[in-house]
Amino acid sequence: MLGESFTNHISSLLARIYSEQAASLTYSHDAMGSVQRGVKRVTDFVCALLGLVLLLPAFLVFAIILKFQRNGPVMFSQERIGYGGKPFTIYKFRTMSTVVEDEGPQLVAQSDSVKSTPFERFLREHHLDELPQLWNVLIGDMSLVGPRPERQYFINQILEHTHDYLLIYQMRPGLTSEATLYNGYTDTIEKMLKRLDMDIRYLENRSLGLDVKIILGTLYNIVSGKKF
Repeated sequence: MLGESFTNHISSLLARIYSEQAASLTYSHDAMGSVQRGVKRVTDFVCALLGLVLLLPAFLVFAIILKFQRNGPVMFSQERIGYGGKPFTIYKFRTMSTVVEDEGPQLVAQSDSVKSTPFERFLREHHLDELPQLWNVLIGDMSLVGPRPERQYFINQILEHTHDYLLIYQMRPGLTSEATLYNGYTDTIEKMLKRLDMDIRYLENRSLGLDVKIILGTLYNIVSGKKF
């Protein structure tokens, strides 16, 4: 336990050093100016607050169903790396058995065959398990739109291929993104690198208008029942 804690501390420290270097060298990549970023943060806060209030009945229904299925705790929390390379705790409805990662970290898409109930798979396939992250958006850990936050374990694997991942630290992680819509869950390093390319393209072209387009696309997929 002590060794794992020390390793996580060192990984987080390295991430912060990397992010400082990236910010000093590549800040000009961000297409959003300070005013748009300010408006984006205010919009995130208001929308997250409204979302949490309006979706509370659905949250209660999901929680009751998950509780009675007895496949593990209702909620799932995990450390991810966010804005500036700083770690934070992400929240989800638990949609996989608690034994999934007994042998080490697993990509979500590789865990579908491991003891998940039909309801849990439904939540995951339609990204409804991500809704508790509205709390992360509310408190400033995340944004409505931005690159999906990753674990240090998988970030280290990406950094073995390219240090372009450091550019991601310029943005708050998002509840949804272009990569979420068009690349789906990542189950291979190739897909992770493709998602990185899409996230960097978003960084270089992002605007409030593009955010609205991504949010509308996400809502359409959810309402229409499309898997993504």
